[in-house]
Amino acid sequence: MLIGEVARRSGVSTRMLRHYDALGLVRPTGRTVGGYREYSAEDVRRIFHVESLRSLGLSLKQIARALEDPAFTPSDLVGDLIRWTEDRLERERELLRRLRAVDASEPTGWQDVLRIVELLQGLDSASAARRQQAVLAPPEDVPVPAEVLAGAVLSEADPNVAGALRWALARAGGDGVAALAAGLRSEDADIRRRAVRAIAGMPDAPGATAALADALGDPDPTVRDHAALAMGRRGAPAAVPALLAMVVTGSHDVDAAEVLAALAEDPGVAERLTAALVDELTAHPTDPAVRIRLTQALVELPGPAAEQALHRLARDGDPTVALVASALLGVLEERSPEAPEEGSPD
Repeated sequence: MLIGEVARRSGVSTRMLRHYDALGLVRPTGRTVGGYREYSAEDVRRIFHVESLRSLGLSLKQIARALEDPAFTPSDLVGDLIRWTEDRLERERELLRRLRAVDASEPTGWQDVLRIVELLQGLDSASAARRQQAVLAPPEDVPVPAEVLAGAVLSEADPNVAGALRWALARAGGDGVAALAAGLRSEDADIRRRAVRAIAGMPDAPGATAALADALGDPDPTVRDHAALAMGRRGAPAAVPALLAMVVTGSHDVDAAEVLAALAEDPGVAERLTAALVDELTAHPTDPAVRIRLTQALVELPGPAAEQALHRLARDGDPTVALVASALLGVLEERSPEAPEEGSPD
């Protein structure tokens, strides 16, 4: 088979076939009377072997060794190729991130491009102080895209820099929530925690409440707690079960009780909350720590049902629970507008 026919059938150009011949990688078995290269069926099979190995990223030198050395084992080389490919993909993802950041800044000239690149280099610095400076004092006239800040939030481990990034992100506008919501789907719990804290600081951002609602089902308790507190502060009743669980477990229970109290300003919600707290008391008859936390949450709720529950708790079989409930009832009486003033007759 002549070189032109081989090229047509294999998809390898005649120029590349001549290059393979010069390297000794695929030499045609024969020549015609006129001196043209003539390839056998075995030569064509070798060409396909070469092309298959090239598709894995092997160099021609590596391919020659693989085909000629009987002792050659592919496992180490394939492992190296995997690592090289992963490194290359990471570099390309980083390049794509930078290009998107430049595009999102809507540069009007190359000076704008250079400024946003300077900002990105600052955010990628190994120095926490420089990263914080890049956030708080970006290059002059450089609008920091929300997507860039969101990506930096998800990867930032330093608490001071992370706080600065969340502050800047909350003021940047844009579609930062979408990038943060992607972080909520990460397998890394630390990334999900960073994402939910940042979303919690963006109360007016479109999509924030929906992202927080999804986070209520997160397997990590820290993510769930931040999502529940943020949703409750937005007035979302959907956060109530998670907030009640926080009171029961003692995880940020004071914050959770305060948010429940705020939600209870709605009379309908207050009634359901009181019933839920009473149910939890029934479910934990012998755990004084849980019962005390639930008692403390009850005192913040308006309405006669909550007060009646406190009166029952003042007679609780556990003296510590009874003492706490009695003390809280005294606080309620002092708050009551109908309570007699000191020194006045009953």
